[in-house]
Amino acid sequence: MRIGIVSETYSPEINGVALTVHSLAAGLAAHGHRIDLIRPRQAQPHQDETGIEALEVRGMALPRYPGLRFGLPAGRLLRQRWTKQRPDAVYVATEGPLGWSAVRAAKHLGIPVATGFHTRFDAYANHYGVGFVTPWVRSYLRRFHCRAAATLVPTEALADELRALGVSTARLLRRAVDTKLFHPGYRDDALRDHWHADASTPVVLYVGRIAAEKNLDLAVRSFRAIQQRIPNARYVWVGDGPARAALQEANPDFIFAGMQRGEALARYYASADLFLFPSLSETFGNVILEALAAGLPVVAYEEGAAREHLFHGSNGYRLKPNDEAAFIAAAVELATHPHALHQMGRTAHAGVASLSPEAVIREFETLLRQLSEENPHERHTATAHA
Repeated sequence: MRIGIVSETYSPEINGVALTVHSLAAGLAAHGHRIDLIRPRQAQPHQDETGIEALEVRGMALPRYPGLRFGLPAGRLLRQRWTKQRPDAVYVATEGPLGWSAVRAAKHLGIPVATGFHTRFDAYANHYGVGFVTPWVRSYLRRFHCRAAATLVPTEALADELRALGVSTARLLRRAVDTKLFHPGYRDDALRDHWHADASTPVVLYVGRIAAEKNLDLAVRSFRAIQQRIPNARYVWVGDGPARAALQEANPDFIFAGMQRGEALARYYASADLFLFPSLSETFGNVILEALAAGLPVVAYEEGAAREHLFHGSNGYRLKPNDEAAFIAAAVELATHPHALHQMGRTAHAGVASLSPEAVIREFETLLRQLSEENPHERHTATAHA
């Protein structure tokens, strides 16, 4: 198959959407499919990948996120491109201007299109002082996804939420995690020494975008509660974002490691002891699966990946949304009981061992093939040439 993939964020950018879309594109290419990748031009040039032909279009910096860009509309360019080299199906991963123009171009040409729901833009508005636009954002998301033959979501709960919003075509495509990369075996005593953490020192980890919508104040307060009980506890932050400078200035004892990837990131996960994830704005939260795979118990709210993969008292603590007192208490309970921390860590790794990336690629491949085979335009063309 020839498959068009449109995304306004993609590797080498580091965020959940970019990494997920790259994994899907690379996985399909490894299966012999030809991938027509459309993405905004980035400061770092695109690295050629076997089976993936990339077209970089104009973009602009995302407000308050200078490291990320969104694509400008490219409808005419996409219609010309897809007329010459017609995809069997198109997957539009993001809902920005480029994504909207891609959906319109595919519909105009009669190409079946699936969309992805990766980011809770409606939830972000309140965190940036523009909560009044939330109804408009939800209306936009509904209109965007209703134009697709299928909208792919990572959890049943999110599928139900989209259906309630009026998107009847929500379909489940589960997420996977590389359990060979994110593995307890990457624990690095030298790295812990660098953090001034000996074997008895609990190290709390944060991985992700350092931004207001991640509810970071609760993460800080949870760690400070741990620190009252264990003064030498350490807090390591991996990632970057608009809130990093202020957070770093206010908390000089925290360790900020910046962006990490690959085996370096795997070492950070495996060398920590506890993962706190207080976000309430996630569609999924890939970092939860990565932490569990690396053997870290997780404390998180009952949202996204936590709802599906976190089992209270087994591999961490899963809490009702907005119960901040319970979140802090759970963080302190785990950090101050090293035996429970160790046992939950072993359970955490074992519990995600079956989440095969290969199985997800096969499922995605099957879904796109079904869309192509069910496409009325293709059936009409086949009949006309019979």
